[in-house]
Amino acid sequence: MNIKEVIPFKTSNFSTGKLLLVLMIAAISVGSVGCKSQKKLAKEAAAKEAEAKAIQVEKAKAELNRLLDPNSGLSLEEKERILNRVKSMNLNDPEVNALIRQVENKLAEERAALENAAGEAAENMEAGQRLNQYFEAIAGAGSLAGANRNINEALGMFSSPDALVLIIISQSGGQKDYDRPTTIKKYLEYIKDQKKNINAVDKIVYDNQGKIKELELIKK
Repeated sequence: MNIKEVIPFKTSNFSTGKLLLVLMIAAISVGSVGCKSQKKLAKEAAAKEAEAKAIQVEKAKAELNRLLDPNSGLSLEEKERILNRVKSMNLNDPEVNALIRQVENKLAEERAALENAAGEAAENMEAGQRLNQYFEAIAGAGSLAGANRNINEALGMFSSPDALVLIIISQSGGQKDYDRPTTIKKYLEYIKDQKKNINAVDKIVYDNQGKIKELELIKK
């Protein structure tokens, strides 16, 4: 082997190594650019997600504050549907969570108030029916003893024989005009004497012991 044969071999080997080095550098450069591009995309996606959640949080807070507004005009059922919709978003935001607790407490109070009102309405209806039956029994009693017995039983529903009785003679636009006030004892005696019952129970007011302290009647 002479010198001319050796030199080309070494030169060729050197060129191949240099080429490989260039290719490696290029590959690393491309990989770095690709990695930076992926990081940028991930960052942009995270930013968009954060922006979307911020919008949801603000919307949820607005909805919850509306539920806390006493003048919202929403029914209890509508409020509960909105609350459940907000809770289903699972935002896990401290302010939203605090508002959810406030709304839950408020709606629980409203539900209890409605149930109490319904119970009172049912109680009033039952008491009104009983009183109307007593009125009819007293007016139609076949004997003085029978009338007096029904009077005494009816009086047991009242706080005292002097419980106020108001008789509505006219009403318009929510305003009521009453006849001269009387007491339950006097009114029951009046029914007994007249032997007729022309009025029916319109409103009942109870005292703290659940006895009737005031009664409103209206012409049948």
